[in-house]
Amino acid sequence: MPLAKIDVENKHFGRRLRGYDREEVEAFMQEVAESMGELADVRVRQEECIARQEEALNEHRQREAVLRDTLLSTQKMVEEIKTTARKEAELIVEEARMRAREIVQQAHMRLAQIHDDITELKRQRTQFEVKLRSLLEAHLQMLEIERQEQGQFEALESKLTFFKKAT
Repeated sequence: MPLAKIDVENKHFGRRLRGYDREEVEAFMQEVAESMGELADVRVRQEECIARQEEALNEHRQREAVLRDTLLSTQKMVEEIKTTARKEAELIVEEARMRAREIVQQAHMRLAQIHDDITELKRQRTQFEVKLRSLLEAHLQMLEIERQEQGQFEALESKLTFFKKAT
């Protein structure tokens, strides 16, 4: 059973004629006890850190397994879709040739609409960023004012404590 800090601190030696210097022994025992206490604290922190890291590793492994399963399912679905698409493509080729011009024209119109939509989304994003930045800056200013007020409050509190002690 390993020694604890308290075991070292409470250890007493028998007295003998011409024995060790008691003060030196006690000082050394105190030093050993403090060192053991610090090492025990470090060990506990390291064990906690290891436990957290193991838990995170397990979570990552679970996520990896889920992602792997998802990837496999996706690959199977892609293969099935490809097979189905090939069969359908052979049937649609003849019909597609006749409608090609109509589809190209619709695609150009849709592309123009998508460009307009993208432009609008960019404008909205910029507007949102400006509003968010303003809101964040306002909150930061409020926090700074609060911090200054807290500092003033603490200064007044320390003065009050000083005056209480003086009286």
